[in-house]
Amino acid sequence: MMTDPVELTKDLVRCPSVTPEEGGALELLEERLSAAGFACTRVDRNGISNLFAKWGERGNGKCFGFNGHTDVVPVGDEAAWTYPPFGAVEDNGWLYGRGATDMKSGVAAFVSAAIDFVTLTPPEGAVILAITGDEEADALDGTTALLDWMEQQGERMDVCIVGEPTSLEEMGDMMKIGRRGSMNAQYTIRGKQGHSAYPHRAINPVSAVARLADRLASRELDMGTAHFDASTLALTSIDVGNPATNVIPAVARCAANIRFNGEHSGESLSAWLDAEGAKVAKEFGVEVEVKIKISGESFLTPPGELSNLVCGAVEAVTGRRPEPSTTGGTSDARFVKSHCPVVEFGLVGHRMHQVDERVRVEQIEPLKAIYQRMLTDFFA
Repeated sequence: MMTDPVELTKDLVRCPSVTPEEGGALELLEERLSAAGFACTRVDRNGISNLFAKWGERGNGKCFGFNGHTDVVPVGDEAAWTYPPFGAVEDNGWLYGRGATDMKSGVAAFVSAAIDFVTLTPPEGAVILAITGDEEADALDGTTALLDWMEQQGERMDVCIVGEPTSLEEMGDMMKIGRRGSMNAQYTIRGKQGHSAYPHRAINPVSAVARLADRLASRELDMGTAHFDASTLALTSIDVGNPATNVIPAVARCAANIRFNGEHSGESLSAWLDAEGAKVAKEFGVEVEVKIKISGESFLTPPGELSNLVCGAVEAVTGRRPEPSTTGGTSDARFVKSHCPVVEFGLVGHRMHQVDERVRVEQIEPLKAIYQRMLTDFFA
């Protein structure tokens, strides 16, 4: 009996797995996969739930991996939803629910594909599913915990597909062969409070933060590369917390987010951010502190065997060849890339993180077919 990815998607959506709650989603998958002959291990860390499932022994064979997450973002205003966010209601060709698109349909599709593949055509080699409950939050104890555990156990994937929604307008029109790096900088600028009528008796941090913000926003980081758009810096906050019109405040703050390509690293950009802060400190006589958090480095899986495998499977099922892209935010592929070659491929991202998140039901079965074709071609 074939595994139904639509029904599995519904079952997963009904699990209220808002980060960091497991919500029953991984327990459900462990039950289904164990029944299909997968050896399942919970790799929980620091209160985060993760599932490692493996079919077969690697030996001299190859190992194909899938990665995904079952955790979801909060529902927001539940009253604004057309249907209950964990109701998994199907209406007019759409399946509604938090996580329906991001990414319980993708997980259901690759789990269904893997179960049917090893049942109907057992390969020489192994299939690994690494599924986390910590992608939507800080991602400190999710896929990284799974990869750390795999390293300790001597488990290794030769290639990995991350089932994030990557298609742009039509199913199969885009895949991700890399991602930009991402980092945040938060500046705190301390001056000396005073009366605005006597600015010479104060040290104004507002003037300093204005100059700093202008320099950061005006800097052209690069012109882009063969596979990446130009790096960007977006100011996300300028705040002095001062309701008075006749007071020069003591403190001003600003924040920025940088999305960067392979022309930079988190380290090189951190050095530039530090230098800009030091320059403003010297010019205005203020104290400048900057806190930097690097969410992930830029990476690229060069077009080759894995991207060709994905293209072939997608074209066989949909008739389209997906465009290789590096656009968008970060994903857990940024961790997998240090373990093995990785490509992301999945459905069209309808209303991800929004009210009335939903997925086209008609796309879930073809996605399973694409994943199953990837497995077939990989082990051929």
